Amino acid sequence: MASLGWIVGVGAVGLAAGGCAYAAMWPGSRIFGDALIAPRRRGELALTFDDGPNPAWTPRLLEILASHNVHATFFLLGSHAQAEPELVRRIAAAGHLIGNHSWSHPNLALSGRARIRAELTQTCDVLEQVAGMQVRYFRPPFGARRPAALAVARELGMVPVLWNAMTSDWCDPSGERIAARLMARIDRLLKRGWAANIVLHDGGHLDAAAYRAPSLAAAGLMLGHYKRSHRFVTVDTWVA
Repeated sequence: MASLGWIVGVGAVGLAAGGCAYAAMWPGSRIFGDALIAPRRRGELALTFDDGPNPAWTPRLLEILASHNVHATFFLLGSHAQAEPELVRRIAAAGHLIGNHSWSHPNLALSGRARIRAELTQTCDVLEQVAGMQVRYFRPPFGARRPAALAVARELGMVPVLWNAMTSDWCDPSGERIAARLMARIDRLLKRGWAANIVLHDGGHLDAAAYRAPSLAAAGLMLGHYKRSHRFVTVDTWVA
């Protein structure tokens, strides 16, 4: 019986750990609090880009978006934004929405409240000073969060934002494969009546000038595929 009790105890610990991991990391989890993903709006797509601005690739991405007359949402790292203020201003001047992606891309599910506040506050200060606009949207790095991360974001006047369409574009060398995987996810969402909140990366938290040609190629392919039949929006469109 003692052995059985030990097994049951270990199993309970494992289930609890798994539940915490799901709550902290899975985009659709509501266990640790609500976050904006996407509403039931068939035909609406939000292109979002994380980890920029990237001096090598963000300017090319801006050209692609301009050629399709589409606005996107850029979740910028504060440290990269501080290093590339003119690029931040270009993003804002082109009409794109700018969001907070923390200062240094830590796992906020493992960070204390003071660290979370410092990461978000420092980033907001830089973005708002450079872009000249209030930053109202926040995407946690890795999608990792705990109640404190969501609470601090809301205390600072920001809406937490996750996603429902993503693939490993940051390490996949094929733009065609990235686009195909994302479009399969998007089409499933659209068939069920959901809008799509799509994550791609124009930067990298480990390398300010990370190679992002495949991600940009995938963005161009999706724009070409959906532009005539669907509406591209920024995530603030989905907030009442």
